[in-house]
Amino acid sequence: MRHLTIIAIVVLYVLTIASQSYIYKDIQTYLRGKTKKAGIFAFWILSLVALSLLTITIVLQISDYPDLYKVMWILFSYLALFVPSIVYCLMSAIGRLFKWQRNGRRMNYLALVGFLFASLLFITIWWGAFFTRNDIVVRELDYKNSSLPESFENYRVVQLSDAHVGSWGNDTTFVSKVVNKINSLSPDLVLFTGDIVNRETVELAPFIKTLSRIKAKDGVYSVLGNHDYGDYAHWDNISVKEANLELLKSWQRQMGWTMLNNDFAYIINGKDSIVLIGVENWGEPPFKQYGELAKAYPDNQLKKAGLHDNQFKILLTHNPEHWNQEVTSVSNIDLTLSGHTHAMQMAFNWGNIRFSPAKFKYPLWSGFYNRVNQKGDTLSLYVNEGCGEVGIPARYGNAYPEITLIKLKR
Repeated sequence: MRHLTIIAIVVLYVLTIASQSYIYKDIQTYLRGKTKKAGIFAFWILSLVALSLLTITIVLQISDYPDLYKVMWILFSYLALFVPSIVYCLMSAIGRLFKWQRNGRRMNYLALVGFLFASLLFITIWWGAFFTRNDIVVRELDYKNSSLPESFENYRVVQLSDAHVGSWGNDTTFVSKVVNKINSLSPDLVLFTGDIVNRETVELAPFIKTLSRIKAKDGVYSVLGNHDYGDYAHWDNISVKEANLELLKSWQRQMGWTMLNNDFAYIINGKDSIVLIGVENWGEPPFKQYGELAKAYPDNQLKKAGLHDNQFKILLTHNPEHWNQEVTSVSNIDLTLSGHTHAMQMAFNWGNIRFSPAKFKYPLWSGFYNRVNQKGDTLSLYVNEGCGEVGIPARYGNAYPEITLIKLKR
């Protein structure tokens, strides 16, 4: 792993220096007079900034700097310069191969197109960080199932997922907006499907009071996501890592949330009840599968019967692949709620067509999915795109921060 990190660092430095050298050559070739001087001045400023940002990011990562929030923004700022410069170089290089003749001169029009496109890309990158990332969307859906107990007709379930509060540092403004939006929906039940932090529980500290304000008639329930276990951080020993996880559980209890760690709860409404089941994260390699569906199931006798019964059930499981690979084959759980994918923080709508690069990694990356099991039961999954970010502090296209309101109907 260390060798791969070194290779990545070397590649980034080489590509950064090579692209900047190419851009400098183009400035010398295509610009004249004062425009040329201004271009060279801007070039040196941006080049020094880009190389400085890359160097600072690498130094902080190697030293295991604890403030991921600052590292994330420094790296993002570097990429906002690096990616457009690479795009420009590619378009200009293609233009050099296919130059057009004009007034006896060979013109590289793609260099101009590349400059305009790179400028637009630079603006788009920052737009995703300052606007799309802050534009909360409430997706309202009806879930119809004849098995739903009568008392739960029009029952309002709000799903929240992938908050990744560490991506906001100590600024509670956005999370407070999320909480206000949830409370405005008058939910009967709020369900959080994992990844409340990025790497360490300490990220949650500034947000405990804010998240404690979420109110629902039947409470707030949550499960753990892959980021919540501390698997992305470096620990002195296993006991410190375990203490980190126990603190996360303690703080969620302090917030008034009920965690379902391979556990269940009955939600009673009027004369009827439904079963809420929660599993720990069902990880994909190289991460551990903490989730145990059989352990979470409410009745030992039913476990032996293959996890099938006539109770209406909602399952919280962070990773939608759990539903895809296990839940549908061993149970008749009516509705499963997941998150995890974020739609890779990039999605685009064209009429009824919706696309995200997430589909190449996650077959079930957003929205509702239905599947009929071997016994003829229709099982449903909803994948929430999350309200936070990880990796880069931005969202693009139609991958807005999501709150989901699901109305249960018979």
